[in-house]
Amino acid sequence: MNAAGAGSAHPPDEPDGPGPVTLSLGAARRRLAVDMLGIVASTSAFGVVFGLSAAQRGHFSLVETVAMSVIVFAGASQFAGVSLVAAGTPWPAIVLLTGLLNIRHLLYSAALAPWFKAVPRARRAVMAHVLTDEAFALSLAHFRRLGRADVGGYWLAAIGSTFIPWNIATIVGFLGGQSIVAPERFGLDVVFPAAMAGLAVGLVTGRREIVAIGAGVTISLVVALAWDARIAVVAGGLLGPLVGLAVPERRAATRRGASAGSGASGPTDDGPDVAGARDPLP
Repeated sequence: MNAAGAGSAHPPDEPDGPGPVTLSLGAARRRLAVDMLGIVASTSAFGVVFGLSAAQRGHFSLVETVAMSVIVFAGASQFAGVSLVAAGTPWPAIVLLTGLLNIRHLLYSAALAPWFKAVPRARRAVMAHVLTDEAFALSLAHFRRLGRADVGGYWLAAIGSTFIPWNIATIVGFLGGQSIVAPERFGLDVVFPAAMAGLAVGLVTGRREIVAIGAGVTISLVVALAWDARIAVVAGGLLGPLVGLAVPERRAATRRGASAGSGASGPTDDGPDVAGARDPLP
């Protein structure tokens, strides 16, 4: 792969910030490798938990577990998928709910598209498969430091920080789970719900998310008690976010108030902060 060829196109002008700090390719990739270290550790930890959950809670085979991590490769959605499968949820609902979890990747791909204009469409499709929150954050920062796109750097960020560690850790977690006959004796039966709770907390960035989580949990409990647990998962997953979206966003009002108080004039940018979006998983 020719990183200096297909990945050398410059993006359009970006008026909403200072220009990138240009480094040499070698220096930029060394910085990228250092930035990846912490992400490799956290991705591996969650991958082990997923493998354990797939074995113990979802009763997946090793082939099914590995296939899910390789083909789906969407950490939070994989955790949700295991939970939905264990609850006996119909597959159309599983596809819908897990798809909604990953809808933020539309913003990620739109933000990276100007950097990859010179990359052939087929190659971009493969690159999109390994696009994660971590790959987005690492590669965008790398491109800005370098002053241009670097396809090789993108592959390093996407595969090196998440894809390989996640899949290796998935196998380790699955095999470890298979060797434990009674996981509840060691308290491992709470690993899955604890991991899901941790993911939910990591996704909270404002009151909308808090309201969505609270509404989703409440709706799920009510429907489970009054009707069916399988329907409860779907109802909470669909209606909770809708309730959260109905809550007005405070960020715009806060910015306008701060601008007025400081005497600043001119329009404010109330659009979504794509670069700030984070998820602890792929």
